[in-house]
Amino acid sequence: MSSSSKQQPASLSTSSNGIGNRITTINSNSFAIKAQTTAEKKPVSEERMLVFVPPHPLIKHWVSVLRNDQTPSPIFKNAMGELGRLLIYEASRDWLPTVTGEIQTPLGVASVEFIDPREPVVIVPILRAGLALVEHASSILPATKTYHLGLVRNEETLQPSIYLNKLPEKLPEGSRVLVVDPMLATGGTIVAAIELLSGLGIANKQIKVIAAVAAPPALQKLSEKFPGLQVYTGTIDPTVNEKGFIVPGLGDAGDRSYGT
Repeated sequence: MSSSSKQQPASLSTSSNGIGNRITTINSNSFAIKAQTTAEKKPVSEERMLVFVPPHPLIKHWVSVLRNDQTPSPIFKNAMGELGRLLIYEASRDWLPTVTGEIQTPLGVASVEFIDPREPVVIVPILRAGLALVEHASSILPATKTYHLGLVRNEETLQPSIYLNKLPEKLPEGSRVLVVDPMLATGGTIVAAIELLSGLGIANKQIKVIAAVAAPPALQKLSEKFPGLQVYTGTIDPTVNEKGFIVPGLGDAGDRSYGT
């Protein structure tokens, strides 16, 4: 990838890797963005942030529903939940702790593998829009613990402030954490959330971020501060406007989810 100034928005380009996968790249030397199929295995870099845009048609469908300014609030909120379900499914691939054993079926003995309930995935939704994106997490993940974070962004400075922090004083060593923030625009909110987790001893490689839409300013900021982080997003849009909204984006995810 070619390098770019940190003060300039990164540019996007799309190409094919020859095996049916769409690869989306951002001009950056600190992170890579890719869409890959289930069968494609790639080594994960410890030094670069990876951003995954799963090329599933259902993900594209629900992102399209969310983009439509005519989508009513109840359908918008449902679409957020469905998109979150799919992204969490993709993010949890090859990531969950398992236990093996044998069980008796009606016809014989079978070797089996279960998700280990002794190591629940920690889910941290950023209020309030994060609640809509994470609504169906329990239908994907057999064992979870949810800790809410409330952050609000100043409309003039675009800087976040915390109004609710339900994180525990300590998380178990080796915890796997999903941070759910629908809109990665300027990056202030998601950075503040991950810094709180870092203060609890959670390493970057233990965290995966779930987002509906991401933009280069947030991705660049995350890559500079948290190498080894992984981000799963429904799509990547090219710009953020002067008010801190992603363009074309889908509007205010919280307002549209809850009709306020």
